[in-house]
Amino acid sequence: MTVSFQQFLQAHRQEHLDQLKEFLKIPSISALSENKNDIVNAAEWLRKELSSIGLEHVEVMDTKGHPVVYGDWLHAKGKPTVLIYGHYDVQPVDPLNLWETPPFEPDVRDEKIYARGASDDKGQVFMHIKALEAIFQTEGKLPLNVKVIFEGEEEIGSPHLPLFLEEHKEMLQADVLVISDTDMLDKGKPSICYGLRGLTGLQIDIKGANTDLHSGSFGGGVQNPAHALVEILASFHDKEGRILVEGFYDKVAEISEEEKKAIHEVASDEEKIRQELEVPELFGEPGYNFYERTSYRPTLEINGIYSGFQGEGIKTVLPNEATAKITCRLVPDQNPTEIYDLLVKHIEKNKPKGVTVKITPFDQGSPFITPFDHPAIQSAGRACKKVYGTKVAYTRSGGSIPIVADFNQTLNIPVVLLGFALASENFHAPNEHFHLENFYKGMEALCNYWYDLAQSL
Repeated sequence: MTVSFQQFLQAHRQEHLDQLKEFLKIPSISALSENKNDIVNAAEWLRKELSSIGLEHVEVMDTKGHPVVYGDWLHAKGKPTVLIYGHYDVQPVDPLNLWETPPFEPDVRDEKIYARGASDDKGQVFMHIKALEAIFQTEGKLPLNVKVIFEGEEEIGSPHLPLFLEEHKEMLQADVLVISDTDMLDKGKPSICYGLRGLTGLQIDIKGANTDLHSGSFGGGVQNPAHALVEILASFHDKEGRILVEGFYDKVAEISEEEKKAIHEVASDEEKIRQELEVPELFGEPGYNFYERTSYRPTLEINGIYSGFQGEGIKTVLPNEATAKITCRLVPDQNPTEIYDLLVKHIEKNKPKGVTVKITPFDQGSPFITPFDHPAIQSAGRACKKVYGTKVAYTRSGGSIPIVADFNQTLNIPVVLLGFALASENFHAPNEHFHLENFYKGMEALCNYWYDLAQSL
């Protein structure tokens, strides 16, 4: 009797959970130098696991930072090649006292597994490995060609991966890139993400006098950097939330009719959001709903402001410095460098008298989009619908993953973001967890995807 991949996954549930626990026990925190050996151990764990399931050319490859793990299986003649990306590094665990159980001692309760990395992204990386294993064990081969690349620096911005991609472009070439590092629309509601917003950030430093001044002696006679900063910040938007930086919207791509239909199907419950946030009303660019504003439209946000006396009570000081941090989320076809230049021009144009202004650039990342009707996107939707038994949402994310744009630009291939996490799973926070329902169903969906994709591309 032939065993199906569904039967194999069902029969090995406990084994897979135990193996995931082993992986999650490794404290592979990329941001902390004291965990460097743990990063190496996690990479080696993946190397052994990939080799054991049947992948070939499995190797831990050095970068100028943490290593990359690569493997492939390329024996499906005439079939497409998929490149699977994920990351094995995790965020720091602070504050430790808020964890109900130790972050690197995985604990299962309420049908969820709690540990740092359970959802972001070790759990989802592990699902890909086990899905491939299930097909190998039941069919003896894969329905399409597969390459995998797992990195150890995503949580610190993937500083060395772009160079790695450039240097290994031929090795990594594929027909589609699949990433499971995003979340579903809601519990029981799978979603396929086909676009991410880009990012550009900067810091504004305003300098006035050479020292803080007594506001009684100098107030009204010397420009106050805090006043100057507020004036600049207020110039960025009109009262309804439109961005007033000249040229900011010039290259924003129009939304297609098919995308508009998809937006309508995943429209947010705005009153529920308002109540959860405990705000009197939602706010944003006129003419767009909450979901459109937070995924399809560009933004300019103040992330932090500092100036003057911050202690208890009052100190009658005229501060000599003021600082603000700004980030913009960008959409196709906005260019991060061009937007940064427009911001600099706007700040210089609106700079008040009596102060000097220093502008420092921060992170930049390009927006990315795979055409909504691309076969790889629609194939993923069919695979998820088959397992979850419900209509699949097609979404753009409001967030940014700069390395996705690097993959897209370097390899020139479409990208499918097929994630199985939930937004409520506390990734980057204490008590991170992963719903076992999505752990099990996700592996089945991935198996279905590889078979469907093999016929669709």
